[in-house]
Amino acid sequence: MTSEALTDLAATTALARRLAPLLRVGDVIALYGDLGAGKTTFVRALINALMPRETEVPSPTYTIVQTYAGPDFPIYHFDLYRLDDPAEVLELGWQDTQDGLTLIEWPVRAGRYLPKWRLDLILDISVETRTATLEPHGEDWQDRLHEF
Repeated sequence: MTSEALTDLAATTALARRLAPLLRVGDVIALYGDLGAGKTTFVRALINALMPRETEVPSPTYTIVQTYAGPDFPIYHFDLYRLDDPAEVLELGWQDTQDGLTLIEWPVRAGRYLPKWRLDLILDISVETRTATLEPHGEDWQDRLHEF
């Protein structure tokens, strides 16, 4: 587990840029944090770190999923905030994302469908600080985070 303070937008962007080279096809990143913690901000920075040019990254709060054609693999950005039942993820093409990178905001709403092998990014915000904690689930993630 790795934690660091995110003092500003530049620190969030820097974290995303450091993580981007470690990502591979089939990876899943689950983003945890309250409203306003910076989940979508981090995702925007990460997607732009993976793309060859600046890309508009809208929040998928209403569309629930946005897909990006990355240069090395597709990127799937899910925002599950509006789901009422975890089984609804199956209607979104959830099971067809193994060919790319999957980023999930509000992953608790996926219930039993959340992959066991993933990287959790926990964003904690308080009055004075914002902290990012990377929590690997799976041996491969633990090995890769040693490079981080």
